[in-house]
Amino acid sequence: MENQRYKITDRLDAGGMAEVFRGVAESTVGGLKRNVAIKRILPNLTKNKKFVQMFLDEARLALHLQHANIVQVYDIGVSDAGPAAGGPGASQEASSEHAYFLVMEYVDGANLKVIIDSVRAQNTRLPVSQSMYLIMEVCKALSYAHDMIDPETNRPLGIVHRDISPPNILISKRGEVKLADFGLAKATSQLENTDPGVDKGKFSYLSPEAARGEEVDCRSDIFAVGILLYELLVGKRLFDGETDYKTVQLVRQAQVPSLTAQNPEVTPELEAIVRKALAKDPAERFQRAEDLLDSIAQYLFSRGLKVTNRDIEQLIARCLSERQRAKPQKPTGSLIDNLIQDEILKFTSLEEVGGEAVEAPKKPAAAGNAPLNPESFIDPRMWNEPDPSHPSRPSGASLSKISAAGAAVPSLERLLEGASEQTTKMPVPTLSTLASMTKEPSDSQSRGPVLVVIAVLALVLIILLYMLAVRH
Repeated sequence: MENQRYKITDRLDAGGMAEVFRGVAESTVGGLKRNVAIKRILPNLTKNKKFVQMFLDEARLALHLQHANIVQVYDIGVSDAGPAAGGPGASQEASSEHAYFLVMEYVDGANLKVIIDSVRAQNTRLPVSQSMYLIMEVCKALSYAHDMIDPETNRPLGIVHRDISPPNILISKRGEVKLADFGLAKATSQLENTDPGVDKGKFSYLSPEAARGEEVDCRSDIFAVGILLYELLVGKRLFDGETDYKTVQLVRQAQVPSLTAQNPEVTPELEAIVRKALAKDPAERFQRAEDLLDSIAQYLFSRGLKVTNRDIEQLIARCLSERQRAKPQKPTGSLIDNLIQDEILKFTSLEEVGGEAVEAPKKPAAAGNAPLNPESFIDPRMWNEPDPSHPSRPSGASLSKISAAGAAVPSLERLLEGASEQTTKMPVPTLSTLASMTKEPSDSQSRGPVLVVIAVLALVLIILLYMLAVRH
């Protein structure tokens, strides 16, 4: 898009891989403007060619997806973040100095996580009809993506989203439901097998086969949708272990507690739909997203439950109102935002550079299919252990932990005593010194304040005499 320029207006969200901004796309021809969302890869990841290739795969994949329930991608571009990029004497590492952007449709509203948190803060649940409506809209998006045909080869693309979770489901103020972020999606059309693993915080929405590192298909997405439906109906997480490893173990076991025991509004027929979507064996699940969609629609029709996007519109309005009241005022015009704006001003669409901005790495053998290794998970409890590189100083360790381990915890008095020994000792004044400090001042020292008082009184007397003279 040679005649398109972008300007950042606000920061929307940030994660471990990218950050998202609200911006304005302005055409240099005619001055046409529209709101957009600009997704930027974090600078520390641009040096990872594998991750950049994944980012480009997302853009290529998104170009095929044109559906009312999928966030549309408008443009992908790169800007030179380093001064040496492209200039004389540029090094071979110049590609790592690029900043990559994805320009997408801006959905004015909130994601499903915001709605869940808002409802949970009020100690309530979403109505059953609205929960099922949201899942139906997600199923429409998945049904379209799963059945997508490559227009060039006329073969199925074999798309699997693999990242169905509340933050990736966007809901507009008009009640529209859109699926976003195909960054972990897998498709047969991808040039490279770029699998970055699983983002922390997303283990709760894996399917059992994905948690075992096996090949996944569209039924893995159906399992994730079943998790969402369970959590909307019950009001709490389905797979939530104390650590990432324990969470993955729960996913592999795929044990689903009773829904009717936790929510009396859930009927046995509705629970049967949820349990079929959450079947541990993919062969026992709904085989297509359209099948789950039909089952939910049939249930709503048989129970006479009417729900439209107008109901979702009212729901999102309440949630945004609650969020606005609790949201602190954000500073505007930060230095970082200004620097990012400078990068976007250098935005160059990859259509203009022929897609040669990134050198595709060699395809690794069976990348992304290895079973999840529990040893690679980070246990947050380890963050509180002493740092071995500093034996004399605990790193992040609490005094209570040290005490529980049996080590001697120095008291405040001992700490202060040790600090005082390291400082220069001050001489203790003797009684004669104290007596000299409290001795009566000399005549010359006592005369000074008296003279000041006399001067002030004389000045006041002069002023009074002047006022009397003026009056007469």
